[in-house]
Parts: sequence; C-alpha cells; structure tokens
Amino acid sequence: MKAVVLLSGGLDSTVCMAVAKSQNYDLYPLSFNYNQRHSIELESAKEVAEYYEVTRHLIIENNMNEFGGSALTDKSIEVPAANMDSKEIPPTYVPARNLIFLSYALGYAEAIGAERIFIGVNALDYSGYPDCRPEFISLFQKLADYSTKASVQDKKEIIIETPLIQLSKKDIVILGTKLQAPLHLTHSCYRGDGIACGNCDSCILRLRGFKEAGFQDPISYDKKL
Repeated sequence: MKAVVLLSGGLDSTVCMAVAKSQNYDLYPLSFNYNQRHSIELESAKEVAEYYEVTRHLIIENNMNEFGGSALTDKSIEVPAANMDSKEIPPTYVPARNLIFLSYALGYAEAIGAERIFIGVNALDYSGYPDCRPEFISLFQKLADYSTKASVQDKKEIIIETPLIQLSKKDIVILGTKLQAPLHLTHSCYRGDGIACGNCDSCILRLRGFKEAGFQDPISYDKKL
C-alpha cells in the first residue's frame, strides 16, 4: 500500500508521516519549494525523509511568492509576534496553499497508484487558517472523487487522511513521541532565521504543546515561554 504524505518538515507533518508509517504504508513524501521565506523547514523535510529511508522524496518547485499577500512568501511583510487571542487570520496565511498542495498530491497519488494522501492539518491548536478545517478537507475529498481517472473510471477512491485534525498540540507531541517520530529534526518557526524564534504563532503553539505534554522540545530557541 502506498501513501503520499505532504511533508513540510514541521512538527505536524512529521508526526503525520509517523502515523502513516505505523499503518504500514509505503511512504512517498511530497514537499514544496514555493519560494517561501526560508528553506530551513525544507531542509528538515529532507532529513525526515532520509530518517524514514523512503523510496523517493519528491520536491516540487513553484513560485507562490509571485502571488504575494503572505508574510511567509513576501519579505516586505513582517512575521508578527504571536497573538493567540486574535480572531483574525494572521498574515502568515498563504493564499490557497493547502488547496494547491493537495491538488499536486492528488495527481501524484494517481500517477503512482497510491490509495491515501496524508496531510497534517489541525483545527484545534493552529493559527486559524481556513484550509486546515474539517470542512475544507471534506469538500476537497468530494472534489477528488470527481476529478481523477482512478476514481471516475477505475472506481479507486484516493482517501485524504487527516489523523491530527482534532488533536491538540499536546496530543500531537504525545503521539509523535509514542511513534518515535524524529521530532529533533523538525523546524516550525515562521521567521526561519536559523534558530527558532520562540515568539511567532507556530513557535508558541509548539512550545506550549511540549510543555503541556511534559516533554522537553528537542530543538533550540532564541527565547522560550
């Protein structure tokens, strides 16, 4: 059995890959160099893929920085400090990123005969991105069922798996530790200046998750909670 795993190199996608591995899937990680603010997370993805000794780690090159509109692709937009009380979608949101990534993953899955696509979206401890919600995944699944030769002609459904979608960061850390995921290889910081900043949304959520889980985060930070 084959599974395409969307692998960013961050905590969630790495734990998601560990879940797929625990279910005995042959792993086909898919990462993206979309001209994001930094390449550190992508280097982490390469290390995670090597850790699992995958057959192939495919990295897609595209230029989502041409869109603009996100602090992760436009260096003129500052990455803000974490504001966990805000109800606004933060400037680190990348327009339609998961829609684009899942579309690539769907095509790749069909091409290699994979039955599953794993994506580490989370709808509890996250930054409020609309493309991380169960509603989005449900609608994409319906789209996938109508958009491939595999599903329409061959009646082979490609299932979108979201094993982390209803887990807290605490639970994700616990699950990753239980599955012996290489959390020490991951990088989650939005700023990407080398060492994690410990101050952006992603760092704060990650640090909080490790603290609540009772584990020491194995990566280094400029400053901690």
